[in-house]
Amino acid sequence: MTALFLGVDGGGTGCRARLEDAKGVVLGVGIAGPASTRFGLDACWASIESACRSAIEEANLDATQIASVRVGVGVAGLGRKGAREALEAIPHPFAAIAFATDATIACLGAHGGEDGAIVIVGTGSCGIARVGAQAFKLGGYGFPISDEGSGADLGLRAIQMSLRAHDGRRAASPLTREIMARFNQDPAEAVTWMDRATATDYATFAPTVLRQADLGDGVGRQIVQAAAEHIDDLVRELFALGAPRLTLIGGLATPMEAWLAPDVRRRLSPPLGDAIAGAMALAGRRL
Repeated sequence: MTALFLGVDGGGTGCRARLEDAKGVVLGVGIAGPASTRFGLDACWASIESACRSAIEEANLDATQIASVRVGVGVAGLGRKGAREALEAIPHPFAAIAFATDATIACLGAHGGEDGAIVIVGTGSCGIARVGAQAFKLGGYGFPISDEGSGADLGLRAIQMSLRAHDGRRAASPLTREIMARFNQDPAEAVTWMDRATATDYATFAPTVLRQADLGDGVGRQIVQAAAEHIDDLVRELFALGAPRLTLIGGLATPMEAWLAPDVRRRLSPPLGDAIAGAMALAGRRL
């Protein structure tokens, strides 16, 4: 029987599954809702199971074939206490199932299942590396105590600068005026917004910051340059830990890359595969 592998990328916004044979031929795909453990383990597993079921149904596998499938699953929030053990204890019909964090499978996919590192630059930020038998994680402890250089961090710094400009404690700029316009020029509205704002809410200001910085806004450039320096530090430290190659990934990876130091940009490598490819490697398929 041909070996079959099912890779699953379970993230906070959705869950994707892909069924392939040993040669990488796609046999079926599936999509389901969020699969982060922060939504509860039952909801997390339900999304994983739904995405897997859709991929299997598209491939028209019978029970014997399903029993031969090896599965790799990346799960957002797997580091929460007891989450991995609880997921591993759930009965399943497959030959084997392996779990890892969503960042781990992203790193595996980016480097074809081999050693390497990634710096994630999206709503949050984090550095991950696999070097031999060792795994490293830098940052990524959550906004606002961590995630420097991320979209949420850009938004926070922009609002802080805008409030200072509103007070007259620093010169205003097109960026600070645009930010304050979002709050109707009223700091009290910003405070009310802050009381219920999430990291995702702060990150909605990141495109504005990057756009104004690209247009030459002094405040925007200051914020983005400081964020780029944090990413530079992550990249250099991951190489110092022995990573042979490094890829920048995430929603802000492309716009932020232009702001990185020249020595850092020269050392970046393009991704060799996606997170699901990393999940396939986790399942045991050679990429």
